[in-house]
Amino acid sequence: MHPRASILSTISSNLTRRHRILASIHHIHFNCNHLDPPHPNLLTHIRPFSSYIAHRHRRSLDPDDPVNLMKEDGVAICSQMWIENFRDKERTVSNLVQYLRRFELWVLAYQKVYADDTGSYLPRNSIDRAALEELLALRNAVLDDRFRWGARLEFFIKSPRDKTDYEGLSKTKIKLLLTTTQPTPFQDRIVQEVLLMILEPVYEGRFSQKSYAFRPGRTPHTVLRVIRRSFAGYLWYLKGDLSTVLDGMKVGMVIGALMRDVRDKKIIDLIKAALVTPVITTKFELKPKKKKRKNQKKRVLADDEPKPDPYWLESFFGFAPEEAGKNPVWGHCGILSPLLANVCLDELDRWIEGKIKDFYCPSKSDVIWNSPEGEVEQGNTSWPEFVPTSGPDKTRKMDYIRYGGHILIGIRGPRADAATLRKELIDFCDQKYQLKLDNDSLPIEHITKGIMFLDHVLCRRVVYPTLRYTATGGKIISEKGVGTLLSVTASLKQCIKTLRKLAFLKGDRDPDPQPCFRMFHATQGHTNSQMNKLLYTMAEWYRYADNRKKVVNFCSYIIRGSLAKLYAAKYKLRSRAKVYKVAARNLARPLKERKGMSPEYQNLLRDGLVESIEPLLYTRMSLVPETDYTSLSSNWRPDHEKAITEYLKLSDAKTVEEQRDSIRENGLISPQDFISMLVWNYKRNASIGGYVSSSNSILNSVQSHEGFHLGPGSDQNDHISCNEDEERLEVAQR
Repeated sequence: MHPRASILSTISSNLTRRHRILASIHHIHFNCNHLDPPHPNLLTHIRPFSSYIAHRHRRSLDPDDPVNLMKEDGVAICSQMWIENFRDKERTVSNLVQYLRRFELWVLAYQKVYADDTGSYLPRNSIDRAALEELLALRNAVLDDRFRWGARLEFFIKSPRDKTDYEGLSKTKIKLLLTTTQPTPFQDRIVQEVLLMILEPVYEGRFSQKSYAFRPGRTPHTVLRVIRRSFAGYLWYLKGDLSTVLDGMKVGMVIGALMRDVRDKKIIDLIKAALVTPVITTKFELKPKKKKRKNQKKRVLADDEPKPDPYWLESFFGFAPEEAGKNPVWGHCGILSPLLANVCLDELDRWIEGKIKDFYCPSKSDVIWNSPEGEVEQGNTSWPEFVPTSGPDKTRKMDYIRYGGHILIGIRGPRADAATLRKELIDFCDQKYQLKLDNDSLPIEHITKGIMFLDHVLCRRVVYPTLRYTATGGKIISEKGVGTLLSVTASLKQCIKTLRKLAFLKGDRDPDPQPCFRMFHATQGHTNSQMNKLLYTMAEWYRYADNRKKVVNFCSYIIRGSLAKLYAAKYKLRSRAKVYKVAARNLARPLKERKGMSPEYQNLLRDGLVESIEPLLYTRMSLVPETDYTSLSSNWRPDHEKAITEYLKLSDAKTVEEQRDSIRENGLISPQDFISMLVWNYKRNASIGGYVSSSNSILNSVQSHEGFHLGPGSDQNDHISCNEDEERLEVAQR
């Protein structure tokens, strides 16, 4: 039989078995050089076989296999959601369930919750198949309405640290699980993360620019910088505490606020179930077993167990201001609760923004804010906190800022306007949030008394700066001016109160440091390192305060005195003076050396036999960094919003056409067009003569235009490049 016929018969007889077909085709491809010239119809026979094999391969993929569902990167999908929602911020979103089906988002949520639970990051390719199958079962349960919030005994997926056998639990332990407060289940936290990844891009583009809490890229530092830029010149301040809203709202109000922008039934029902499902907080008393003190050992943390916060971080959390101290937790929403709180309070932001527009009444005799549009960038933009003295007729203006449940409204005008606004605000909160407010909860304070916000005091100082300006004819004139300066200072009283609460000192008028016995069993090097981290973080917290040096130096004095008393008690040195004499002012020298050790501490330190002791930071006021007076622009946005806006602008075809029209109108050549022209002429003329002619044509085209801009200093660069091209032409012609 002819070889070609035997091959074709072999292939046709094994169509039912996929691997033999592949082997036969591979044999044909491998031994094609040893066969006679192929028959013209051979390829026409093989092509249907290969297409049939590819079709069978595609059809054999299991759609329920979690590995096959991970087609894209979860971060790329999140980025696409942010771009789509920022492209059209006003549209009503109605099809979010398509993102709820994306298994890549569930894997990304699992990685985030895993990192929070264990303290270590888990790469995507390191997730085992069992966890992926359990995660897929959780996703399907959410889509099929089989998921229940707050489950205690039945889970679709458990924490990797949870080794409990729930089927073998006793009745007492089951009762304990069902009737006492328990941590949020691992699967609930995954669902919360997925909902946050879906809803956050929808609302971030719609939120008011006046709200700063619980939003990415916005911090208390941003609030202080905005106050320094925009609140100069206001006389009356209305400060309100609406933090009771963060404790919880009626389910109907939350769902109504959500449905203004989101009309997806699956998402709304899932959030509603999280709000309606009761949270068990009953205490169940279980008699603990008595343990003998002698056999008690220190508890050792497991490798996958998250480590507790270090002492310096725990101490710094005590400095959290009142406005940032409360985090909303609504039902089983967990990490989704702050977003829901901002969704509900966004109506308040919009209402006050409308009042700001209605309240604005410019005066031509005012030195700032005298335009009808009420632009922010007026006056001295390089020194925004300075306001020159005006006449009796001032512009009526108002500004507003909200951080969580706390609001601050600045009013430039008579006190009666502030009282009228307060009454309207009380009525709005009563109707919209059913929140009963009174005049005591919304006090009106004058700037001269000092306004406390985020543990910083806003006050006004009268200054007499020397104003320099250029008059007609170019003459520089210097004259004395007078005006008010908005000062943002850290509250030393609040700082002393916090240090007393953390047991670092006692007394008010004459604070006396107290020994920090929490670090009694730690070494001197470890103790100094912990306190240095605390001092550095506090210096960063007071970065934008006018009295940064004074406050940070005071904190350093208290902590240094506390450590000196601790070391005096630990090493039996009797007094702080003795400690400073041995360990120096910055406590960097070793306080005690045991007998029998090597004679010199520096030799041991050089050999790595003892730990190094860090000197305490900021022991002198000159070592404290200066206050950061970097101002924010009026159109400030976080970095991620800037990137999205720039991406949308560059991807818009209209922007590209405008840029091209501008280039044509100005008679310029874009770098891309110049490079394209150069490459095309080079390909068309490969010889030396062709290169000469192409170079001449390029030079002529460049000289025919008025300019060619590739960057700053383009005129000089064009002149240099033309001279270089002429030299190359002379060399080529020779």
